[in-house]
Amino acid sequence: MEYLEILKKDLIRDEGMRLKPYRCTAGKLTIGVGRNLDDVGISEKEALDMLQTDIVRVYDALTKSLSFFPTLSQNQQRALVNMGFNLGVPGLLKFKKMLAELSRGNGDAAAKEALNSKWAKQVGKRADRVAELLRN
Repeated sequence: MEYLEILKKDLIRDEGMRLKPYRCTAGKLTIGVGRNLDDVGISEKEALDMLQTDIVRVYDALTKSLSFFPTLSQNQQRALVNMGFNLGVPGLLKFKKMLAELSRGNGDAAAKEALNSKWAKQVGKRADRVAELLRN
């Protein structure tokens, strides 16, 4: 076995592997195999890798949850993934009127429903951009 693979196994054994953030014995926010988020953080590449994983997770969840999702335009899919990323898919699924309008092919009405929400007031210009995608 290669040196690096042996070292990885050593560190996983000694540090443990946690997939959710926790406080280590020194009180530092930590994740994975001893990654000190307080002092080290993550790299841009790691952030983009997580983003890619999260986009796929949200896209797959929407495909499973909304039978009409694959039939939407790419812009409308982008809008729903954006909202699902922000709200979580369960939160997005509470937009029943907006989703009903989309399922009927009425992007303008769906955009109005999105903008007529507490979410739109909270996210400001993001809601305007998402609504424009819904219209398209």
